[in-house]
Amino acid sequence: MHTYGGLDVHIAGGPDREGGGNGPVVILLHGFGAPGDDLVALWRMVRVPDAVRFVFPVAPLKLDDGPYDGRAWWMLDMDRIARQTAEGRGRDIEEVPDGLAAARERVLAMLDDLDRHEGLPPDRIFLGGFSQGAMLACDTVLRSARQFAGLIILSGSIIAKPEWEERWPGRKGLPVFQSHGTDDPLLPHETAIQLKDSLIRHGLPVTWHEFRGGHEIPLPVLDQLGQFLNHACGSY
Repeated sequence: MHTYGGLDVHIAGGPDREGGGNGPVVILLHGFGAPGDDLVALWRMVRVPDAVRFVFPVAPLKLDDGPYDGRAWWMLDMDRIARQTAEGRGRDIEEVPDGLAAARERVLAMLDDLDRHEGLPPDRIFLGGFSQGAMLACDTVLRSARQFAGLIILSGSIIAKPEWEERWPGRKGLPVFQSHGTDDPLLPHETAIQLKDSLIRHGLPVTWHEFRGGHEIPLPVLDQLGQFLNHACGSY
C-alpha cells in the first residue's frame, strides 16, 4: 500500500511481485460500492509477463460505516435511479455526473505522483476499470495529455456522451479492451454496444468480449484480457 496524489493504492506484480521494476503498468479502478481492494486479486489471475506491474487505486469517497468499506469515485442518486427504473427509463448517457470532474482530477494527480515515485513508462501505461471505474478511466484518458498504451473497459457504459464524442478522435489508434455481459441488470448491454461502435467509428481498435452473464468479470474475460495485454506489451 502507498499513497499517491492523495489516493491510497495497492501495487503488485513486477519481478519482485511487489510492483518493482520498470515494466508496463496496468492501472485498474474499482466500481461503485466496492471495497478499495476489490480488484487486487486480479493481478494473480491475468496471465502477463512477470515484468508487468499492477496498480489498484482506492476511491476517495466512503459510502457508509458498514463492514464492507464501500467506496465510490462519485456519488449516485440511488432514489433517482430507482424511479427511472420503475418508469422504464434508462440512465441519461448525455449527463455529466456531479463529481466526475473531481474524481478525474484525483486520478490525474495520482498518475503524476505515481510517475514521480515509481516511474511510468510513457508508452506502456494501461488505464482501465470496472463499472464506474471503467467510465472514469474513459473520461481520464480523454482529458489527459499522457500517452497510453491501452484502455480497459470492464462492464462500463457511456456518460457525458457529447463531450466524449468530441474527444474520442484525439485518441485515434488507442487499443481498447471492452467486455460486457449480455444480461447485465445495472448497465445495459445495448449501451455498451453503443460505446463500442462509437470507439470504432472514431478510429480506436476494440477487442470486444461479450459473455452470457451479468455485471461481473468472469474468468473468460480475464483470459481474453491477458491475451490483449500480452499482445500490447510486445517484447515484455
